[in-house]
Amino acid sequence: MGFFEKLKNGLFKSRNSFFGKIRTLFQSGVDEDTIEELEEMLICADVGMEATEEILEKLRTVTKENKIKDPDAAVDALKAILMETLGETAPLKLDTTPSVILVIGVNGVGKTTSIAKIANVLKQDGKKVILAAGDTFRAGAIEQLGVWADRVGVDLIRQSEGSDPAAVVFDAVHAAKKRNADVLIVDTAGRLHNKKNLMNELAKINRVIDRELPDAARETLLVLDSTTGQNAVNQAVEFKNAANITGLVLTKLDGTAKGGIIFSIKNKLNIPVRFVGVGEGVDDLQPFNPKEYVDALLD
Repeated sequence: MGFFEKLKNGLFKSRNSFFGKIRTLFQSGVDEDTIEELEEMLICADVGMEATEEILEKLRTVTKENKIKDPDAAVDALKAILMETLGETAPLKLDTTPSVILVIGVNGVGKTTSIAKIANVLKQDGKKVILAAGDTFRAGAIEQLGVWADRVGVDLIRQSEGSDPAAVVFDAVHAAKKRNADVLIVDTAGRLHNKKNLMNELAKINRVIDRELPDAARETLLVLDSTTGQNAVNQAVEFKNAANITGLVLTKLDGTAKGGIIFSIKNKLNIPVRFVGVGEGVDDLQPFNPKEYVDALLD
């Protein structure tokens, strides 16, 4: 099964509950009553009030200017607006050897498994990847990452539980240089409840990378659990205040009926979605494609 089919299957709940009903809704025409019903659908699907208003305003304009009455043409117009809302995707900037990906997110969002799955994507692209077990505070985090590293077939740099994460990163940077790795992916502690500690910890890690790899290409990816809805948006806002986030990873889209959360997050933060996950398998997280996502929601 290709990833589009996995994505379509994974978004079944969202399509069945909300988005799949839009085509039927447009059968009665595209008027203000229809748009009011669509507004309710989008808000219930966690698209968010602000994003919904912007989407509907564009839809009103396009359908009026182009005198759209045909249901299929109305769906196509909405698809184009949704894709525009998500914006263009750009590949990860990994043009130095090594490049660094810092991965952040609260405990329980699927951060550790996402790291391994991103490593798998990069490995399939021919890159040599090393992981750094920088989440040294959560019980079992190092062992969990170790299991996934073995499964994917990449090296893991680790120390004992409770070690200084910056020291782990220091070791990992030197291992990446010595082993000529293309990408170093760093796991970090997911403790959002104490933002000051989080910021200090990330700052220490970043100082190590700045000092040891001053010219390295850098990405900071925030992992969010799609099933938490608007709480994921709130987490993203908090983390954006603590770190220079360059991309988002949305996990567990197969577990929610509210796949519209992706539009809410993009509208609120204007940070590109880099990867989406729709299952537990190692291949069930892939680079984000806005067209495929919108097609999977509405077709």
